[in-house]
Amino acid sequence: MRPNTMAVPSDSPQERENRRLQEASLRLEQENDDLAHELVTSKIALRNDLDQIEDKADVLNKELLQTKQKLVETEDEKRRQEEESAQIKEVFRRELEKAESEVKKTSAIISEYKQICSQLSTRLEKQQAASKEELELVKGKVLSCERCCKLFRKDGELQVPEPGQACTLQHVDEEKELLKKQLREMELELAQTKLQLVEAKCKIQELEHHRGALLNEIQATKNSWFSKTLNSIKTATSTQPPPPPPPKEST
Repeated sequence: MRPNTMAVPSDSPQERENRRLQEASLRLEQENDDLAHELVTSKIALRNDLDQIEDKADVLNKELLQTKQKLVETEDEKRRQEEESAQIKEVFRRELEKAESEVKKTSAIISEYKQICSQLSTRLEKQQAASKEELELVKGKVLSCERCCKLFRKDGELQVPEPGQACTLQHVDEEKELLKKQLREMELELAQTKLQLVEAKCKIQELEHHRGALLNEIQATKNSWFSKTLNSIKTATSTQPPPPPPPKEST
């Protein structure tokens, strides 16, 4: 007997092609799913990065606006301080010119008063010498007079006249009164000259004191102006905002 064998059907080329296409389709679908998942993951990552960048951009914009505002305020403050400094300089210049003019005027007055004092001193010396000379001249005339010389002793002191010299004494008294009057006038003129000299010296001292006070005021004004200028520079420097830090790059 022949063995009973079953025949195995063989795949046709079309079936093999279909199977190959199915396998390729499954592989492509898997790759498509992988690519879709990767795309979604990339989109999520990009969205997160974009959100972070937008947040950083908002922070930087706020910092930029704050920096611009501080810059405007600093420029306004600088402009105000420059105007104030210019006003202070102008006031200082006017006060300095005024003080220097006052000092020059005071110095000229002091020089004039010193010249007056010198003239008064010379005049006083001349008056004293003239008075002494005139007094000696009068004394010489009195002593040279026969009637008048009897009224004086050798040492120049007045002596009591004798009874028989009444007329002579009256004449001498008249001359004596005249001499006393001239002497009083000379003494009065000398006293007035001395008074003028003392007043001139006092005025010189007063003017020199005033000049010293003006010089001290000028120096104090200079120190005050330098101090204000230095403080303005320090204030302007301290109020300038620091430069913003550079933005960090996202990784």
